[in-house]
Parts: sequence; C-alpha cells; structure tokens
Amino acid sequence: MDDVQRLLAYEQIRQLAARYALALDSRDLDALCALFVPDVRVTREESGRAALRASFATQLAPLGVTILNVGTHVIDLLDADHATGHVYCKGEIQEGPRWLHQAILYRDVYERRDGTWYFARRRHDLWYGANVGANPAGLPPANWPERSYGSGTVPGIWETWREFHRFPDEDA
Repeated sequence: MDDVQRLLAYEQIRQLAARYALALDSRDLDALCALFVPDVRVTREESGRAALRASFATQLAPLGVTILNVGTHVIDLLDADHATGHVYCKGEIQEGPRWLHQAILYRDVYERRDGTWYFARRRHDLWYGANVGANPAGLPPANWPERSYGSGTVPGIWETWREFHRFPDEDA
C-alpha cells in the first residue's frame, strides 16, 4: 500500500467505529449490521447479518438511552484487505431506573471487501461499569438554550429510535 492508500484505509476504518456508535445509539439496526461483513459470525451456530440484527435487537431491548463516545483508536494494517484495531469508548447507558457509565475496549478485526472496509469481528470488553447517582432520563425537559439542565430531544429525534421502541399497541 502506498501512503495515500494507507491513509484512506485508516480513515475508512475510523468511520466504522464512529458509524457503529451512531447507529447503535439511534437504534438503526440496518445501518449497524451493514457495517459488518455479510457472513459475520454471531454465535458458533449462527452467522450473517440477519442473525446479527436479531442479536442486537435482543441485547438492546432492555436498554433505554445509550451514548457511545469513541476515543482512542489504534489501527494496525496487516495488508491491503485486513486490519486489527483497539477502540476506547466511554458509554452512558440507561438500564431501567439506573444510569450507568462504562469504560469499554472494543477489540476489532476489519476486512476490506470490494473496496469497502467492514467489521469482521468486534469484541466488547469492559474496564468497568458503574452506577451514576442521578438518572438524567427522568429529568424534566431542558428546552435548550433557554435552560441547559434537563432532558433533551435526543434520541427521540431519530425515526429509527422511535420505531425500535414502538410497542405493537401504538400502531393501532
């Protein structure tokens, strides 16, 4: 790889991590699963994006708001089509009445197919998860910029979020 190809690979891989955070937080499961190779291994018995989508839906169903903030991202290019990486992430997660902070390390394997970089594998490891004193999801509206304290409009601004959390009786 020449220098320009190497820089382009780094940037495309960095975008994977950022797009993962946005897709997960907005509950856009189609966009989230599209970041992975089509034949992604989900369990020993299951592979593919449909199985991955079902797995994400199950994992995310009990959670409310999530806010993933991607930080340090170290990428090691192995060749023109394969790379590994480590991504640091700070997460805020609403889990029922609790509000959690997490420090996460993603250990990734990336693969380029038909000129596009994908996750081939993504492992989620924790440094810690800890309760935060007050759950901000229960605060009254902030009405920013009038008042900066309180709940905001995100994630409700995302159609995918609203669809993910829609209950069957809301469609009636």
